[in-house]
Amino acid sequence: MRNALVERKTALNKVNMPVSYLTEEDIRQLTAGCKRERDRLLIMILYQTGLRISEALALTPAAIRSFEGRPAMEIIGKGRKLRMVALPVNLKDKLESYAYRAGIEPKQRLFRINRHRAWQILNEASKAAGLQKRVFPHLLRHSDAIIRLRKTGNPKALQYHLGHNTPAMTLRYLSTLTQEDALRVQQEVEFGG
Repeated sequence: MRNALVERKTALNKVNMPVSYLTEEDIRQLTAGCKRERDRLLIMILYQTGLRISEALALTPAAIRSFEGRPAMEIIGKGRKLRMVALPVNLKDKLESYAYRAGIEPKQRLFRINRHRAWQILNEASKAAGLQKRVFPHLLRHSDAIIRLRKTGNPKALQYHLGHNTPAMTLRYLSTLTQEDALRVQQEVEFGG
């Protein structure tokens, strides 16, 4: 039998736990550590769109659309739910150029690899970059979320962007930023000697 009170308390505790993420400099180092264009693009798509690894590996050129004249992607996420995700213009151009040069048809997957290979790519890039953090696909999703929330301040839009059913996970990102900001403010306090 499930205890609803325990489940709610556990969910609230998770909200207060900081989320680990990579900085924009970490991402630059990570992509610089890639030997193949495909690998750099995989890292960039995970980081700049916040896709889950399964969503990124299922991505096809046909999924790239336009919303109000700007690039977006039609993604089938968890629970087979459809959502639109913003796609930076420069990344759209790189993906389309890569697909053209690699002879990838509109309905074919852009990344013809499996999850295990995606993890290997991230591990190899991390080692080449000399990053001390453990790098895994979902860490790039967290990184996208933190950057987007920091730049937009809109947790509801982030919830939709990431395809979360409830605001609980999105609140973890907000809590992480709030904790970091609180620490920075407190570090500014000087005491006389």
